[in-house]
Order: sequence, then C-alpha cells, then structure tokens
Amino acid sequence: MKSELEIFREYIRQRGLRRTPEREEILQQIFETHEHFDVDGLYLRLKQKGAKVSKASIYRALRLFLDCGLIREVDFSDGHWHYEYIYGHGPHCHLRCLSCGQIVEFEEPGLPLLQERLARQYGYRIADLQLEVKGYCSPCQAEQQDD
Repeated sequence: MKSELEIFREYIRQRGLRRTPEREEILQQIFETHEHFDVDGLYLRLKQKGAKVSKASIYRALRLFLDCGLIREVDFSDGHWHYEYIYGHGPHCHLRCLSCGQIVEFEEPGLPLLQERLARQYGYRIADLQLEVKGYCSPCQAEQQDD
C-alpha cells in the first residue's frame, strides 16, 4: 500500500500543481494525529513544532487532501468542521456524547449491506456513508442523575 505522502504527491503531479514543503508538513501532522481535528487545533500543533504555515495554507491544503481521498470532513454540529484521516482505515461510525462532546469510533459490519440495500432500493450510487449516533456517555449519565 502506498503511503499517504506518495498518494498526495501523485495527485499533485497529475493535476500539475506545485509540490510545497508546507503542504507535506501539514499532511504529516494530520497523519501523526490519531484523532479528529479542526483547523485551529492543527494550526496550533504545527506552530508548536515551529512550522511556518498560515491558516489559509491549511484550508487550501485540506481541500486538496479531501479531493484526493486522504481525509474527510465530519460535522459534529458544533459550529465548525472537523476532519479525520481515512486513508488506510476501514469505514467506521461515531458515537458522540451530547453533554461532554466525547467521540467514540466504532465499526459496524452491517453498514456495507445497508449501503448496498439503499443503493439498490433508491437507485443511488452512494459515494459516502457516515453514521453518527448521538447520546450520553456513562459519566455524563451519572452526572445527570446526581443533579
């Protein structure tokens, strides 16, 4: 399997775009982060490492990473987009606590069958399937009972 950097370099070359160290540094930081991230958090991590990148550069790079299938956007309904890398990872879903915001990733083996059934039933060619289950984690449930 090709590395994320190889995939990105191939994507850049095929589109005649410029290869920059900033884009590759941003990509490397994303793949070192094994959690969901937003632009502000990514920017802070890069700055702490001494990177000389702007938020505008991050936004432009994220669009390229999205387009070449390395990451995807995740909307946790908190007013801004979050991202996660998906290259090299199987499909997964999210449990999100409505109180503390904790996110738990899980795999559901029945999702591919559901996707196939929906495609057949409604005549769709499904490009992406994201499942988010919202509720309250155990600590938040206990805290609510104490109130």
